[in-house]
Amino acid sequence: MASSEPFDIEAALAAVASDGARGGLTTPAERLRDLPRMSLRDHEKYVSLTMEFRCNLRCLHCMIEGTMDRLAPTTDETFSRILADQTEHGRWEGLVLTGSEVTLRRDLPDLAKRARAAGFKHVRIQTHGMHLARTDYADRLIDAGVDEFFISVAGSDAESHDRIVQVKGAWDKMLRGMDHLDSYDHVKMISNSVVTQLSYPLLPAMVDALAHLKRLVQMEFWTYFPMAETDEKGLAARNTDILPPLRMAIARARELGRFVEVKNFPECLLGQQADALVNAQPLLVIDPEFWTEFDRNDFHQCPHREVCKSTECLGLSAAYVAKFGDERDLLRPLT
Repeated sequence: MASSEPFDIEAALAAVASDGARGGLTTPAERLRDLPRMSLRDHEKYVSLTMEFRCNLRCLHCMIEGTMDRLAPTTDETFSRILADQTEHGRWEGLVLTGSEVTLRRDLPDLAKRARAAGFKHVRIQTHGMHLARTDYADRLIDAGVDEFFISVAGSDAESHDRIVQVKGAWDKMLRGMDHLDSYDHVKMISNSVVTQLSYPLLPAMVDALAHLKRLVQMEFWTYFPMAETDEKGLAARNTDILPPLRMAIARARELGRFVEVKNFPECLLGQQADALVNAQPLLVIDPEFWTEFDRNDFHQCPHREVCKSTECLGLSAAYVAKFGDERDLLRPLT
């Protein structure tokens, strides 16, 4: 597929042929051409496969802790079918290998090799980063073709990060791994931080803690949603509380030359930094049961939805409205 051709989501879904596949594109392509490039915005060029549902962290904000034991990873049959389609059509530039913690798969290097052999230019893994502290293992992944690492950063230092993921030493291992990846000129890193009641005050310090990394090209800040109708864990933070440190984190990251993506936050509240809001995601292949739980979030609860012109905003979740109200006097429709 030529890079100038528009992405055909229906053809991609047909190629994947999985009941658990959903596309997550938001802003229309014609509008993107007129916007300054403030994030990677490469989501339509990737397909994401959920290959593992075990994890050796116990993150307080984990969305699927109650379903991990019954969700099934993508089968080798589906994996092979997508590789065959890629070989024939060159539909995507990159493959994302994800899961609860994909580095728990012993055959991860082999999966990466197969993906590169099928014609994927990039292989990205989503990981908590702890296992990358074993530099020989990190080197094996890179030698196998993994050139992009999407790494979860829960806190701004060892104390806060380890407290949130509930494993002592997790921060130090993650950072050692990131420091090692930083020595590779062709590797890209993306950080992913879930914004909760525990973490939102730490956002600027997170940026500072990772400021030395040359290969960290993008930082993402995902506002927490509980995969339920109510916030039973008490982790959802009020948007007006999140906003000041989030603004500061966006500004600091951009000063360092990094792209930024903000997820699940009202566009109208971001003001001049609204260009950081990118709710798009690669086409995701996952156990269909995941979507049953995900849809309980019931996004788009904004009271101005019918008149707002935003194509990027997800509004408020049901759990947020149940906890804080619909904030109709705070939110403003875009015109």
